[in-house]
Amino acid sequence: MARRFAGPKLVVATHNRGKAGEIRAMLSPLGVEIVSAGELGLPVPEETGTTFEENATLKALAATRASGLPALADDSGLSVRALDGQPGVYTADWEGPTRDAMVGMKRIQDEFAKRHVGDTDDARAATFHCVLALAWPDEHVELVRGTLDGRIAWPPRGTGGHGYDPCFQPKGDKRTTAEMTDAEKNAISHRGRAFRKLVEACFK
Repeated sequence: MARRFAGPKLVVATHNRGKAGEIRAMLSPLGVEIVSAGELGLPVPEETGTTFEENATLKALAATRASGLPALADDSGLSVRALDGQPGVYTADWEGPTRDAMVGMKRIQDEFAKRHVGDTDDARAATFHCVLALAWPDEHVELVRGTLDGRIAWPPRGTGGHGYDPCFQPKGDKRTTAEMTDAEKNAISHRGRAFRKLVEACFK
């Protein structure tokens, strides 16, 4: 049985405004007061894990230790089949030192060119992953995972979302996730699916 969150305040362990905004929107109906690690000026922990679960856990624990409040961390990334699952847990690193998602998207396309990857759905298959870790000050942690299958689109399309959304086309849809409204994206996204699991397990 998962531990229930008793609130009322939760730290979201991220300095990414786009990600913090998505999480705040998803949790707002629950009446939980949300504050981000960035707003609190908490240090950014080094992500030394080799899995999404490890990185989500270390970020959540770092935030709860620093704040004394329950903390929620997200570790997410994009795995591309033709690139042997890369960039995976190193998705943000592919964006370069300036954390520019366009750099990462261009790198994927450059790798496709080197490997002569075709333009079929199967050749360009990719999956978005999201693992959420909810940690308490006593260091108890609950973990959930959500995924979204699709393909890499090029050139990038759309102005919504954040990160690699402009080059990710969900399976069964002709749009990229950056061409969807926030509500449409959250209804199907890897992060939305993980959140629904978390809410069912820990908030209801």
